[in-house]
Amino acid sequence: MKQSRDSIEDIWGARTPYYNTPWPERFDIRVTEEPDHWVQAACVLCSNGCGMDIGVKDGKIVGVRGRTVDAVNRGRLGPKGLHGWIANHSKDRLTKPLIRKNGKLEESSWDEAMDLIVSNSQRIIKESTSLGIGFYTSGQLFLEEYYTLALMGKAGLGTPHMDGNTRLCTATAAAALKVSFGSDGQPGSYADLDSADTILHVGHNIASQQTVLWMRILDRLAGPNPPKLVVIDPRETATAKKATVHLALKPGTNIPVLNGLLNLIIESGRIDKEYIEASTVGFEELKTIVSEWNPERVEQVSGVPADKLRAAAELLSSAERLVSTVLQGVYQSMQGTAAGVQVNNIHLIRGMIGKPGCGIYQMNGQPTAQNNRECGADGDMPGFRNWGNKEHIQQLADLWNVDIDIIPHWSPPTHAMQIWRYAEKGSIRMLWISGTNPAVSMPEISRVRKILAKEDLFVIVQDAFMTETAELADVVLPVAIWGEKTGCSTNVDRTVHISHKAIEPPGEAKSDLDIFLDYSDRMGFKDKDGNKLIKWTTSEEAFEAWKECTRGRPCDYTGMSYAKLSEGSGIQWPCNEEFPNGTPHLYTNGRFNTDYDYCETFNYDLTTGAAHTGEEYKVFDPKGKAFIKGVDYEQPHEMPDEEYPLWLTTGRLVYHFHTRTKTARSKELHEAAPDSFVQISVEDADKYELEDGEMVEVTSRRGTVLQPVRIGDIEPGTVFIPFHYGYWDNADRPRAANELTLTTWDPVSKQPHFKYSAVRIKKANTGALDIVTDKIKEGAKAIKQIFKSTED
Repeated sequence: MKQSRDSIEDIWGARTPYYNTPWPERFDIRVTEEPDHWVQAACVLCSNGCGMDIGVKDGKIVGVRGRTVDAVNRGRLGPKGLHGWIANHSKDRLTKPLIRKNGKLEESSWDEAMDLIVSNSQRIIKESTSLGIGFYTSGQLFLEEYYTLALMGKAGLGTPHMDGNTRLCTATAAAALKVSFGSDGQPGSYADLDSADTILHVGHNIASQQTVLWMRILDRLAGPNPPKLVVIDPRETATAKKATVHLALKPGTNIPVLNGLLNLIIESGRIDKEYIEASTVGFEELKTIVSEWNPERVEQVSGVPADKLRAAAELLSSAERLVSTVLQGVYQSMQGTAAGVQVNNIHLIRGMIGKPGCGIYQMNGQPTAQNNRECGADGDMPGFRNWGNKEHIQQLADLWNVDIDIIPHWSPPTHAMQIWRYAEKGSIRMLWISGTNPAVSMPEISRVRKILAKEDLFVIVQDAFMTETAELADVVLPVAIWGEKTGCSTNVDRTVHISHKAIEPPGEAKSDLDIFLDYSDRMGFKDKDGNKLIKWTTSEEAFEAWKECTRGRPCDYTGMSYAKLSEGSGIQWPCNEEFPNGTPHLYTNGRFNTDYDYCETFNYDLTTGAAHTGEEYKVFDPKGKAFIKGVDYEQPHEMPDEEYPLWLTTGRLVYHFHTRTKTARSKELHEAAPDSFVQISVEDADKYELEDGEMVEVTSRRGTVLQPVRIGDIEPGTVFIPFHYGYWDNADRPRAANELTLTTWDPVSKQPHFKYSAVRIKKANTGALDIVTDKIKEGAKAIKQIFKSTED
């Protein structure tokens, strides 16, 4: 089926019903002109990882089409994939380096910009050691760039201060997988949806966030033997509207609901006792904890009716093939890692893991977040190695030919929230930000603006556009983006794709890889023998080096090559001599990556976040068994009260990605969702005497925004604001959701809590609009001015 549709109005397209067969092909295409050739790539505007081709004519991108040969999407593309490429040719692309002079950013040469970065690096290292330098990266770079950055930072500079905005969206996915299974890596495959009879979505509006994966579910729902859907979400989303059972819970109460479900599943007796005994440890403790959560108590705490909880539990207990998906409604909420682990527990106690039709997708939020975690450019070690296992660090030292002591491993790598704290306090004096916009995406952004504006913090921003963050930088480096460079990306179900360079970047923009290589050369980073530390100059050479880093590790890439990845579909790791065509399922034999010598973590206390030592782990070494870990409920750190009586939760929209730096450059995507809003229930609209479109003030203890009201499809007492909207295209009013959010985080994953805070609302007045807008502009004078001042 070929389909050139209006994906703005018809988001998910035509149905191709099926069951227990390969997902039928559907060929989606959008072009503005007939291309003269096509270039293989993958979409990078969500975490699904759809195979696509880029249409090129006269050196410009003129369209895209889905790759029907690709197992991930079978030719389909969502609205962002079909329209987002317009950003490549936006007239406001950055094309030359910028340096702050006399309070203003001015164009410079690459030599001048890089010399300034290197001289500041050397000065800070001399005065403060490399602990004065931090990196804050993204889920937008390619695998080869992350690995280069990890080597540069960990073995060149020797700084532990490396993390990314993946801390905001997928850190809990990694943490939950490590806690349960011993290492990162999704156990299942998207193909499990082809035969699953029950699907559980926890805090995951898949219809909006992974539109192509939702198309797969819609096709199953339209075919024979459609699956039953259980959806846990406080809003009646497009996903929830298709649910067999929708559990609309209060923010911050995932643990009571999941404990209640586990209790009922165990009480039903439909658990796999043989699998539990052979392949897990910890079941009896879990059973004791969840036994306290009967349906009536769950209803009292979460607001989920007892009869609905029982109905959902019956579906999960009777399922023969279960797929579960988890996203930000878990990760960014109270007890995020603990809740993600409880979803894993459902599969473990039912023995539904490592087999067709039984998958767990601890989803990612970004297209290359998985690569950041694999490569160690975030708070992990490359190749899923354990920072606490000296032998693992020695493996890296041998691979890179450096002394083991230069690689930071005396404590856990610094997580993003701590990096920002160090920058605030002055111990980090240089912060290098690549491919992300923390002045909009971080929690409590009034604080972030002030940190970025500090005179004693040297800020470097690598980006394709003048974002709210770039406006505060000391140096801005223009980068090539997708379509303008070659590299690999890995999606949620471990499928690796290659995206080939289709066009030249604009002006003097360079790839992130070339920038990191240039910096490394200028800094003179060497190995033990006096040779260049980073021995590659191309992305393919970087990929070959990365393959050696993965040899024998869970994410083994050694059976892949650029040529093999260019033959057709993406390939799922591990791919090696044993699995030359990739691996659809992990843990098929009931053995997990929990052995002391192999595991990525020595595990954590889910309540306190305290990391176990290697010696402690040896005492209860599970020797290949999965961990079943139970946990009791803790109240969110901020609760509604008389002054702030409503819950605020934040999230995403189908037409935009992150802070809209790409998607808002598309006329169609922008016009589909041009502005922010606050969603409230019909009951609350009546209570506050509000009408659709009316402007209201939403205030928390940290700030105020003014938003037009959107009424319906949400539980009373809860309001929702999308987090995409900042000020680069509209500074007429305070509208960024993260003016309101909390600076608190999960004890294990260190992921911030965007999904709950206490707010109040009232009708806006003109005076309030002016006053609050002025307050937003104060923090760092970043909205309309480009200058830094410690007075702010």
